[in-house]
Amino acid sequence: MTKLRMVLAENLKVYRNEMGISQASLSELVDTAPNYIGMIEARKRFPSDEMLEKIANALQRESVDLFSKTPLQKQWQETLLEQLQKSLLVEFAEFMALKLKTLREESGNTPRNTVK
Repeated sequence: MTKLRMVLAENLKVYRNEMGISQASLSELVDTAPNYIGMIEARKRFPSDEMLEKIANALQRESVDLFSKTPLQKQWQETLLEQLQKSLLVEFAEFMALKLKTLREESGNTPRNTVK
């Protein structure tokens, strides 16, 4: 499997999802078989030059955009950022709970129902 097919398949999914259209809808827009877009996304088929142009036009993109690594990298970056934010929030909450417990213990003001 070539990197070219992989990038095309992933970008096609990203651009199609950004537009909110299904594989079948995109197939209709480019006047091809209903499962053809799915086959491209599954990396089982590679479109002709003419079909690449039709797909790009239907997605309101330039055909070269279908081979750019940018959308895929952007999606990975957003996912990574989301995971990092969640992780930081959990760590911050744990830190604050520990700090609060320490402050209560130091002041001698521990709640009665606290398990030690």
